[in-house]
Order: sequence, then C-alpha cells, then structure tokens
Amino acid sequence: MKNTHQCPKCSSTDLSKLEGGNNWNSRPNKIYYNSFKTIPVIRFVCNHCGYSEEWVDTQHLEKLKSKFGLPERGGSEFV
Repeated sequence: MKNTHQCPKCSSTDLSKLEGGNNWNSRPNKIYYNSFKTIPVIRFVCNHCGYSEEWVDTQHLEKLKSKFGLPERGGSEFV
C-alpha cells in the first residue's frame, strides 16, 4: 500500500496514512527503542476492508536490528 497506493486485499484506493511520531498522541505508532528514544512507525489502513500495513523508515533499520534482531545463523528460527 505504501508504494502502490492500493490495498493488496481488496484493490481499493481509499486508504488512510497514520504517521508515527514522538508526540503524546502518536503512542501506538512508535517502537520504544529505549526509555527516551522511539522509532516512528507509519501505518497504512484500507478504509474499505480494514487491512493494514506498518512501515519503518529505512534510516531506522540498523537501530532496530541492533536492538531487536536475531543473531545470524545458518537457518531461520521462524517456521
């Protein structure tokens, strides 16, 4: 939805974009990195079927990986 501006489930183009941020009313749209720092999350919601996606700006990916990433292994823990 971020790139296509269209819902992948129902093909609607009636979307909402909820910006992440660091103010008090954006609490659901951020990841707490430590006690004082957060990473904003951008949420796209289809106003037709309710499908949603969340995105983190690429400038924050290394911070997420260092804090929450899984150790490198030969395989994956996910099934």
